[in-house]
Amino acid sequence: MGSIFIIFFFSLTGITLNHTEWFDDQQKTSTIKGKMKVNWVSPADTLKIARLEIVELLRSRHKITGAVSEFLIDDYQCTISFSGPGYTADAFVDRENGSYELTETVTGIWGVLNDLHKGRDTGKVWKWVIDISAVLMILVSLTGLLMLFFLKKKRMAGILVAIAGTILTLFIYKIWVP
Repeated sequence: MGSIFIIFFFSLTGITLNHTEWFDDQQKTSTIKGKMKVNWVSPADTLKIARLEIVELLRSRHKITGAVSEFLIDDYQCTISFSGPGYTADAFVDRENGSYELTETVTGIWGVLNDLHKGRDTGKVWKWVIDISAVLMILVSLTGLLMLFFLKKKRMAGILVAIAGTILTLFIYKIWVP
């Protein structure tokens, strides 16, 4: 019973992942332009670029959530990417004049739940939740199978249904999966 919510969660999000087209209308993308201090992005020595100040300015000014997943610097621009479950934001900062363009995409509650299911941009702790959940689901399956061997009247029918389910799954895979 301790894993009942997790089994429900991964079952529900398994369906929503399989039918993402049902939830496409929730995704919203917005683009914002702005300007920051030129001296933060213009030093010739890229080690002197004010990375922390740039990230914190973008976070405070635009309420950005998610972890910094990438901070790239080339001769002409800085690219900063933020990501989290159901969320991405990418900022492109012109190193010559400090102007930037920020594109933010929010996928709504179903996007968040689907990303949690996949472990996408969720961090180490959530990956442990996924692993522990998988172990619990394995235990639930094995204990169900084990219980079948103690139910004399239903043992043979249960074994036949388990074998038929396995064969059906393999058949569907072999015939209809490209």
